[in-house]
Amino acid sequence: MRFPARLTAGARLSVGLLTVVPVGAVRAEREQAGAAILCAPLVGAGLGAGVGLVAWGLGELGTSTLITGIGVVALFAALTRGLHLDGLADTADGLGSRKHPDGALAVMKASDIGPFGVLSILFAVLLQCVAAATLLARGPDHHAVALLALAAATARIPVVWACRAGLPAARPEGLGALVGGTVPGAAAAVWAGTALWVAALIGLWTDVGAARAVIAVGLALLAAAALLEHCRRRFGGMTGDVLGALVETAMTVALVVLSTT
Repeated sequence: MRFPARLTAGARLSVGLLTVVPVGAVRAEREQAGAAILCAPLVGAGLGAGVGLVAWGLGELGTSTLITGIGVVALFAALTRGLHLDGLADTADGLGSRKHPDGALAVMKASDIGPFGVLSILFAVLLQCVAAATLLARGPDHHAVALLALAAATARIPVVWACRAGLPAARPEGLGALVGGTVPGAAAAVWAGTALWVAALIGLWTDVGAARAVIAVGLALLAAAALLEHCRRRFGGMTGDVLGALVETAMTVALVVLSTT
């Protein structure tokens, strides 16, 4: 497949995998999977900007920042089918089980949710809601478009890193096996550098400040990298659930730091 066609198919697959937006039939093969993962931060930026526009509109209608902040988190969950939160819960249950890798993976694959999973979703959602509400209360509503786009794009950069060449999938099947090892190792570094640069510009434009915006991106990526390494050691590789956990972890850290006064 030629490069433009592969990139187009990958972009469509990325939107189809990461959002509820219908994109039609796309063959989910490893060649397209790599392109889809590379597009993930762009999909995140689009999601964040869209949610930010809704938050802006709610602010214009006089909706309280607390209600808007809850709406922001709820809309993110709805637009992503709640898959990232589900991945966070399954990963927390697997890590909390203290079982050997095969046993932990079995816990993650089970359809039920354990106490670690419930608590992880509870704390992540609460922190995101409070952080989003605080962020919206600090500055003009239109700033939310850029800040939420930055946070959502940053949250998906660890997905690129997790799918780099050399990091195995923990299972021979599933999403992790499809996308694992499909992107060059330098791709995440390029995305991280771009995010830091854009963060500085957005921070200067908003009242967040360049330093805080850069720190928010940096800490979000570091937290996700630490979680990925821990999962690699515990599970023997990454899974689709781990990818979701990385997104929610980075998103939570980014929003909390951006909202800090």
